Amino acid sequence: MNPVIETILQHRSIRQFEDRPLTDEQIRTIVECAQAAATSSFIQAYSIIGVKDKETKRKLAELAGNQSYVENNGHFFVFCADLHRHEVIGEMEQKEVLPSLESTEKFMVALIDTALAAQNAAIAAESMGLGICYIGGLRNNLPEVCKLLKVPKRVIPLFGLAVGYPAQQPDKKPRLPFEHVYHEETYEQDRAKFEAQLKQYNDIVSAYYEKRTNGKRRDTWTGQMANMLSNPVRMYMKEFVEGKGFNLR
Repeated sequence: MNPVIETILQHRSIRQFEDRPLTDEQIRTIVECAQAAATSSFIQAYSIIGVKDKETKRKLAELAGNQSYVENNGHFFVFCADLHRHEVIGEMEQKEVLPSLESTEKFMVALIDTALAAQNAAIAAESMGLGICYIGGLRNNLPEVCKLLKVPKRVIPLFGLAVGYPAQQPDKKPRLPFEHVYHEETYEQDRAKFEAQLKQYNDIVSAYYEKRTNGKRRDTWTGQMANMLSNPVRMYMKEFVEGKGFNLR
């Protein structure tokens, strides 16, 4: 055990922040930590847009489903998959790069690079005593988000990261059992064992919600997931991603 591991294991999403902005030094440190993340073949296929303006935050909060913590935080980061600079590089170096940029492989590289950078940023922020909350709701209205943030083709805002001084300390949500997530040598194919682990986790999650709500809620995790997945959302995404010049080949 060490301070880094302790910080990671104490993660919880914060949705109420003090009315206190991050300093420029804090912002720079968080971004530099994001940039220190691993990147496939040194491609660095992401960009980060920082939002301080209150009106822009308000509009983003509305586009993300009226989430107040998108508007009220110390700083709001938008993490974007970015192959725009690589198209410019092709023109600078007079190389045909579009078949590569439009491939599913480079789409995956951009997604993975962005996620790795964001998680570094999140851990850096939490190590400073700040709280964070990922905001996938930006994908509810990506055309409007792109217009508001003025992003060019081959750039997709994937999610936001609200960062600030915590004004709450919620309980830590229990994760799936170690044995269910970690498979030794090969993927576990015993269906009975697999389902037993999920049922065990359902009991843990139900107890968590019951305690958190004083008995008003006893959701199971499998019930939550089944309900969510039976109601498809953001089904415009394939067309939008292709319109941005990603995942075409």
